[in-house]
Amino acid sequence: QVQLVESGGGLVQAGESLRLSCAATGSIFSLTALEWYRQAPGKQREWVASITAHGSTNYANSVKGRFTISRDNAKNTVYLQMNSLKPEDTAVYYCSLGLWWGQGTQVTVSS
Repeated sequence: QVQLVESGGGLVQAGESLRLSCAATGSIFSLTALEWYRQAPGKQREWVASITAHGSTNYANSVKGRFTISRDNAKNTVYLQMNSLKPEDTAVYYCSLGLWWGQGTQVTVSS
């Protein structure tokens, strides 16, 4: 059983930064890839970034160069550093580990 709890969302202006955190329970954290997704109002959920168990990362083209995913296995936590935020980044952000999902955290970017 795995539980994921996201935090760090909020309301910011365009160009500002936020760091999202996702804390996980369970002993498989260090052995598993993690991903961030987001869902904007009226749109389908889309993949944002992923990090493997060994720390290799991948990003959606829309966030490449602005977002950084990282993990701290000692804290069972994955992070998403979001810089140069744009209004189109406004969405609920979810972390995912295998079949498990967090409840999401709202990010709103005003222009």
